[in-house]
Amino acid sequence: MSKNTSIIILGVDPGTLITGFGVIEARGGTVRVLEYDVVRNQSDQSMPIRLKAIYTALCKVIDRFHPDEFAIETAFYGKNAQSAMKLGHARGVSILAAVNYEIPTSEYSPREVKRSVAGTGAASKDQVSYMVQSILKLKTPPRFYDATDALAVALCHSFQTGGRLPRTSRGKKSHRSWSEYVQAHPEKLARPR
Repeated sequence: MSKNTSIIILGVDPGTLITGFGVIEARGGTVRVLEYDVVRNQSDQSMPIRLKAIYTALCKVIDRFHPDEFAIETAFYGKNAQSAMKLGHARGVSILAAVNYEIPTSEYSPREVKRSVAGTGAASKDQVSYMVQSILKLKTPPRFYDATDALAVALCHSFQTGGRLPRTSRGKKSHRSWSEYVQAHPEKLARPR
């Protein structure tokens, strides 16, 4: 990636009560924050209303910043089934927002995210928050760990990809639909035996 080319990454830490999001711009070897915040829902709201709020808020962020890439934290499997299902709903509507805008999407485990920003997959929320503040030179810490975690997800994606641009920005042909991709790459189809 040249020094003048930048990539905008939207990172998301999903949750049905609080979903964190962070938007960063990677240019050359530098990274800067564009925006971070949380979508807060009330516990007395129905699940469909909470999910709509997450989806709507993320669509507004996408409309404002036009991210090139979308990164989200995968589900943590140590929770109970009910919590995992709720987290799955929040992840689903978050990913749907990105997919509807045709933004390439990547997923990272909590351990991968922690290791990429703090050097260890067992880092605490405080350690991750401190490192995110340090890397992004934030003057004040984000109010919620969910926002810090979302920025960490975006940073993890930037580190994993080397800040390189998505294929469409590197001059390769982009495919607008699955059928267009299949027509262009018939050799990648699995054939029945």
